[in-house]
Amino acid sequence: MKKTADGFAIAWLHLAIFLIAIGACPVWAESGKVTRVTDGDTLWIRLAGGGKPVKVRIEGIDAPEICQAGGRAARAALASKVARRVVTLDIRRHDDYGRAVASVQVDGEDIAGWMVGQGHAWSYRYGREGGPYLKRQLQAETARRGLFADPQALPPRLFRKQHGSCHP
Repeated sequence: MKKTADGFAIAWLHLAIFLIAIGACPVWAESGKVTRVTDGDTLWIRLAGGGKPVKVRIEGIDAPEICQAGGRAARAALASKVARRVVTLDIRRHDDYGRAVASVQVDGEDIAGWMVGQGHAWSYRYGREGGPYLKRQLQAETARRGLFADPQALPPRLFRKQHGSCHP
């Protein structure tokens, strides 16, 4: 019986690791106060446990670079929604730049969805997939909200390819 129980526990552990790896469940949940907004998809949060603020990249969106058209408006929109407020985050992973990648909510509202819906960010594309907020992006495009009012608006990934990062 012990062998069966051990096998069952190992199977559950493998399932949990798989779900975390594909982003189906958060690695951990936290709350904290936003201390700074860097751009339309990056902010700094002092976690409830204290310590130095943590740099967080909002999962599922790509906002214009700060030096790109719409970049300052995206930062201002995000700041108006979350600055100095307590937010809840589900941290999924850390990116190549050491930022925590997380979904962020304020008063139960998904901030990434709000940013896309207001026309301040694109749904982050995964290969050929339109990303998690494609429906909201299409609604914002149809309504010509924010950056989608400009037919020449350039997705940040293309801007970075042409001009590089605003942050050397």
